[in-house]
This record gives sequence, C-alpha cells and structure tokens, in this order.
Amino acid sequence: MNTIFGPINSRRFGSSLGIDLSPALKQCNFDCLYCELAPTATVDAQSHTVLVSQIINDLKQHLDAKIDVITLTANGEPTLYPNLDELIDAIDAIKNKTQTLILTNSATLVNDKVFTTLLKLDQVKLSLDAISDDIFKKIDRPHAKIDIKDVIQKVQEFSKVFTGKLFIEILFVHGLNDTKEEIQKLNDVLLDIDASRVDLGTIDRPPAYPVVGISYKELHEASLLFDSSIPIHIASRVHAQPNNSEYSNEEILNTLDKRPLTMDDINLLFDDSSKKRLNLLIKSSKILKKVVGNLEFLVPDTNLKRKLQK
Repeated sequence: MNTIFGPINSRRFGSSLGIDLSPALKQCNFDCLYCELAPTATVDAQSHTVLVSQIINDLKQHLDAKIDVITLTANGEPTLYPNLDELIDAIDAIKNKTQTLILTNSATLVNDKVFTTLLKLDQVKLSLDAISDDIFKKIDRPHAKIDIKDVIQKVQEFSKVFTGKLFIEILFVHGLNDTKEEIQKLNDVLLDIDASRVDLGTIDRPPAYPVVGISYKELHEASLLFDSSIPIHIASRVHAQPNNSEYSNEEILNTLDKRPLTMDDINLLFDDSSKKRLNLLIKSSKILKKVVGNLEFLVPDTNLKRKLQK
C-alpha cells in the first residue's frame, strides 16, 4: 500500500506532501469525538507497521523542488510509528531544502525517545484541545493512563528546546471546550509555551461521533479572549459564513491591534467599503504585513499602535 499522498496546497504549511505512517488502518492513542475516521479502540503501539525502506522508496518517486513540506501523519497518531527516529534520519538524507513536519496529538511527548526524536524535525504541530481533565477525556477520549497534566508539562518543555517552528492547534467542540472558563485555562497554559503560531479551528468534516463545531464568528470571538502576546490564527474556514460588517478606520486599526488577521479573515469579517479603507491604510503604511509561522498577518504600524494606546 502506498504511503504517500498529495501534494496538498495547505494555507498553513504551503505545498505539503503527506506520508501516512499507518496506511492500512487507524492506529491511535486517542479516539477523538471530532475525528473524521470511524470510532476505533485506542492503542499505545502500532500492530501493523510499514518498513522505512518502503516509505523512502515511495517518497523518492514523489519528492520534487515544488514541495514546501514533507508531512508525517497517519490514520491515527504518527508518533506511534516505532521506527520514527530512523525514518526522519532517512528523510533528512534526501529532502534537500524541503522542510519536515509532523502532525501529532502531543500525548507521546511524555516518552523521552519520542521527545528527542521530534527535536530533529523542522516543524512540529502539537494538538492541545483542553486543559481540564474531564473535558480532555470527553473530547479526545485518550488511551488509559494518559494524563493531560503530564502532556501539558512536556509540551511546555518541548517548546523551550525545539529550534524549529512550533505550532499549537486547538479544535473547538460546541458545548465542551468553547466556554470562557476553558479558554482562560488554555490561555494560561499557552503563555508558557513558545509557539510560532496557535491555530484555532473547529469541526469542518463529518465527525466520528454526533458533535458539532462552532461558527467562524464564535471562533473570532474566542480568539479575542486570548492574551494579545499569543500568536493566534483562526484556521477553520471550510464552512465559515461571512460576517461582512462595516468597520471605520479606527475600528480596523483597533481590531488588528487586538488580534492580527490574515486576508482570509478580512474577507470573512469586512464588507466591501471596509476592505477599501483597509487597502488605503496599507498604502499609507498605517497597517503593515508581517509573516508569523508561515502566514502573512496584517498589523498596525508600531508607532501608530503606541498612539492608539495613549
């Protein structure tokens, strides 16, 4: 079975060539409510494993200069792959300037070997859906003995020593982790995590269980509850409904001061007249473009920001 899929044009990571480390079946230490794969009993190790040699042979047939990232993922949790360290070394030997990225649920960072292995990657995306133990267990349905407190500690430790780009992803489920209380707990933990970007998302594919996501408007409102020092990005737009509100120049500047936005965000939030005002503010250099964690955000000029705060 071929382990390679894509390339996929990802807003967050560029042109991504995927490697599925569990192509035959779902093997995961979580059974998340929102998972697009069918419900499956959790495991703490892979029982069906692909050879490193097969993965590398498959990769060589698809790797070219147009790929931005080689993304390690799985039908489940990629860090359960027992030969991950060897695989990363083998990819590094042939990748040239292409970056390596892994999409993981964070739980195996408590394993020292996995922790050290992930330090070899260029980019790491860690999921962190909840801080409260009861909410974590309801949403992510983890394998026995996974303790969210231990996971949080390791995520924080990893962020201090990882030299590549670190992304945190939070996926909101309506009625569970979208409360102000849980968002405050997430905020407090994120303040001690050195992340290139924090992606806020919600359910945008048919989930394994009967749960629903939150709207784009609710995601935007949630983003404003996080400290302004946290590099928040609203990642989920597949089913987003435009808000198309009118913003004055001052409101545009204040909005971007509270939470820098991408042009995708702008297209959902601003009406046509507000977009014209925004373009004039950009032309006059009152609003600048800043790249954060692979994405381009709009932010007020630093000197103008100081004036707004007086």
